[in-house]
Amino acid sequence: MPADSGNGRITEGGGAVGAPTLVGALVDRAQGCLAGAAVGDALGGATEGRAADAIVAHYGGHVTGVVQSMTEALGDRPLAPFHKGDGHVTDDTLLTHALVRVYEQKRDHLDAYDVERLLVPDLIGRPVWIPELGREDLLVQRLFLAEKWLVLRLHYGHVDPREAGVGNIVNCGAAMYAAPIGIANAGSPEGAYREAVDVAGAHQSSYGREAAGVFAAAVAEALRPGGTPASVVDCAIALAKDGTRTAIERVCEVASGLDGWRGGLAALRAAVEPFDTVGPTYTEPGLGARRPSRLHSIEELPIALGLLLAANGDHRETVLGGVNYGRDSDSIGTMGGALAGALGGRGSVPDEWVEQVSAASRIDIESPGAAMADVAREIWQRDLAREQQRARTLGELECD
Repeated sequence: MPADSGNGRITEGGGAVGAPTLVGALVDRAQGCLAGAAVGDALGGATEGRAADAIVAHYGGHVTGVVQSMTEALGDRPLAPFHKGDGHVTDDTLLTHALVRVYEQKRDHLDAYDVERLLVPDLIGRPVWIPELGREDLLVQRLFLAEKWLVLRLHYGHVDPREAGVGNIVNCGAAMYAAPIGIANAGSPEGAYREAVDVAGAHQSSYGREAAGVFAAAVAEALRPGGTPASVVDCAIALAKDGTRTAIERVCEVASGLDGWRGGLAALRAAVEPFDTVGPTYTEPGLGARRPSRLHSIEELPIALGLLLAANGDHRETVLGGVNYGRDSDSIGTMGGALAGALGGRGSVPDEWVEQVSAASRIDIESPGAAMADVAREIWQRDLAREQQRARTLGELECD
């Protein structure tokens, strides 16, 4: 794992580097991360809730790009009135962009109180285009109950933000939009982990909160010059706790023996299954699903990391692995796409996917990355000033 100099600091070979080194690659990597996440989300939405073998049977082979949702094609009643598939991003991307707007307002590190002070007002007071509904509306109207929990607990319940996530179902809700936290702490996985765990406390508890911290840390490592799929996985394992750590270890052990994901999806599912509380049928979770536990893990993050490893960091292949894996494929695609895009930069994300998803969703999926890179620079400068002040203080104490 790379050397880490603390919250928001960037290091290579153990030495701190100055803000000017961020100017070149950071924008490209941040755009790759968030645009890569958005296309993974949009492609994955088409197969959400389906098993891998059913996906192959329906499409006559593996999905290779933007397709119509299986649910709509089969005429099944959807879980919610949302138009998934056809290049539409879901709440994963909409929440990610909302968190970017929060960073643009504060222009510094976030904590759970900023979720109450800045994110919740964005969810309930700022109309945005919602592709799956085909209209402009408040983002809260698109969220599922586990995410509406933020509004219920913080806006209506006035619960302490640091504890508001307690009692919510435990799922990937907080992790799926944590990529901006990794960008804010580019090169500092430990800083990203701490910040994401703090922020996610307003939304989730237990292994759902843990996943947010680990995913943000993985993004921070993926942005580091010299980062690789293996270093991202090593970083995640080094910081993860309890069942999340063991699940990542087991899945990535299997993934390391694969030459791509084709033919390996069943093995990846088998590796994560002992840690997954949802059960074999994704749309019919068992009675124990999503309860707090130190033994379990969300499914999406270990699988995304495993696919990143199996695809050797290739963005297209990482995302398609998630799409064809099925189950919570949009969130798997979001996480895998973010990590692969952060490693490879904007050029690693297929242009045709960016164009298709941008047009179908009627949103700009590239500018949030550039905006987040600008904020990350400011945060680094603030961190540097804080550390310099601390050094002066410690120097004065030593002199005394």
